[in-house]
Amino acid sequence: MPQESHRRLVQELTSRGYNAEREAVTLLANAGNPELAAEAAADAAGDAFVVTVDHARTALEDDLLGGDPDSEATPDELSHPETPEGAPDLAEKVPTDMGGENDPTPAEELLTDDGDSSPESAEAGRDGSVVSTGAKNSENRSKEAGSGVETEGSTNSSSPTATADAVGNRSPPAPEIANDVTGRSTGTGQYEEFVGTFQDRYERLSGLLRGRVNHRPAEAIQSMPGGSDAEMIGLVDDIRSTASGHWIVELEDTTGTFPCLIMKDRAFAPLVDDLLLDECLAVQGTLADDGGIMFVDSLHFPDVPRTHKPNTADRHVQAALISDVHVGSQEFAQGAWDRFAEWLHTPEAKSVEYLLIGGDMVEGVGVYPDQDEELDIVDIYEQYEAFAEELKKVPGDMEIVMIPGNHDAVRLAEPQPAFTEELRDIMSAHDARFTGNPSTVTVEGVSVLMYHGVSLDEVIAELPEEKASYDEPHKAMYQLLKKRHVAPQYGGHTRVAPEETDYLVIDEVPDVFHTGHVHKLGWGKYHNVLAVNSGCWQEQTDFQKSVNIDPDYGYAPILDLDTLDMTVRKFV
Repeated sequence: MPQESHRRLVQELTSRGYNAEREAVTLLANAGNPELAAEAAADAAGDAFVVTVDHARTALEDDLLGGDPDSEATPDELSHPETPEGAPDLAEKVPTDMGGENDPTPAEELLTDDGDSSPESAEAGRDGSVVSTGAKNSENRSKEAGSGVETEGSTNSSSPTATADAVGNRSPPAPEIANDVTGRSTGTGQYEEFVGTFQDRYERLSGLLRGRVNHRPAEAIQSMPGGSDAEMIGLVDDIRSTASGHWIVELEDTTGTFPCLIMKDRAFAPLVDDLLLDECLAVQGTLADDGGIMFVDSLHFPDVPRTHKPNTADRHVQAALISDVHVGSQEFAQGAWDRFAEWLHTPEAKSVEYLLIGGDMVEGVGVYPDQDEELDIVDIYEQYEAFAEELKKVPGDMEIVMIPGNHDAVRLAEPQPAFTEELRDIMSAHDARFTGNPSTVTVEGVSVLMYHGVSLDEVIAELPEEKASYDEPHKAMYQLLKKRHVAPQYGGHTRVAPEETDYLVIDEVPDVFHTGHVHKLGWGKYHNVLAVNSGCWQEQTDFQKSVNIDPDYGYAPILDLDTLDMTVRKFV
């Protein structure tokens, strides 16, 4: 918790309309006269949004203040301003009453203020009025989440004008991090290491299936007489159709492979469309008379149990789930980001104590053809410095967790370790927690599986549109939960690093699954797991136009950790 002197100083600054870096607060609090120091620092900041360390040092150069500008005292947590009573709110919000996978909200609950039953019927104007324009893709999202639309208006104000008292001081407990490859990577790219990764994948995923089937190794099944009942767990090695329209699925375990025939007239035959190479599967069936193939009677995925009961926080606290900020791009949505950061300082956001960022902090360099023509900042380190400045606009007393993405300056192969020490130092403004991609982050007892989402491209490309699409990215996430692996298919665009442990396996069922990457907003529940793809903070680039990507930018899903209900706020 902040010391009383720090709190008074922050209140003094915010009463003048300023935020402040924590280090600056510490320096000013050590002055002989903190109130006079705050006044001098505010004068030094001028029209700036944030009082920085440099402003504090300038103020402390006056001997009358009696401070030590080189003090190494540890900075305390910082309280932040709120919007004064009567000021306009900053965001359109889309409240969602999250239903189950097949439990949409009744149509009458989707009615907006003007009686229009379309879930696309309302969007806020800048003056807070309701206009019938519709939020992009809201129809798809509402089908999964049962969302109505309520509007609150927004403002272009660039500096906070409220006091810290009403916001209070956030003091959330630190998140717990699990399944982080950072500092544990052992792979050197040798063939044997890849074999070890897949063996680990098989052992862990097959363990999830052994309670459903009486597994026999492929080698043992090959020696069984024709007509025998057989059950096997294996990784999908091949999928092919026969001349008659049936399907042959080759399964591989640690002893060999065995072919399994799925007849096209079986009730579960459509599940073949859900299969990806290298995922783990269990089958039950009967061997042909010659014993050379198994006629499949049923198949099973590792899946999330339908009885899964998610954990919730024991107090009302919220987390903002965002991704794909892309600072450094000419299309970085600066205005939307500023409105989001400012909203976090208002009383309405006082319960938002966590910010979970799912990768792609910056635009990067050389990620796609001719990217340099779309960069506002061409140096990768300068991009991270610019991102750090944007992060300073977020309240300093929030807990922030960041994983990398494919645009970030880390290795592309997954699992990705966290940012290097050099990049962490650049982004150290709020003592954010840096972890690998993927990682499981537990906040207030709620486990959030954070994965940037590169494999979603592959899932969407391979599966039927009704099962996975860019317009409904959460449905592709359902497939990953069903397969209990965030990147099941090997050899495509998703690069995989060989590790002793396959960090991409979903061992424990998360309460929330958070991804980004595809720049589309979508959410829903799969077997009581909330799946959220949080959109982006980058407007459409020329490259995205060329590949027909229309991004959903400027959205911030706000998750109630005590109920797992979610409100999506729009800042454009």
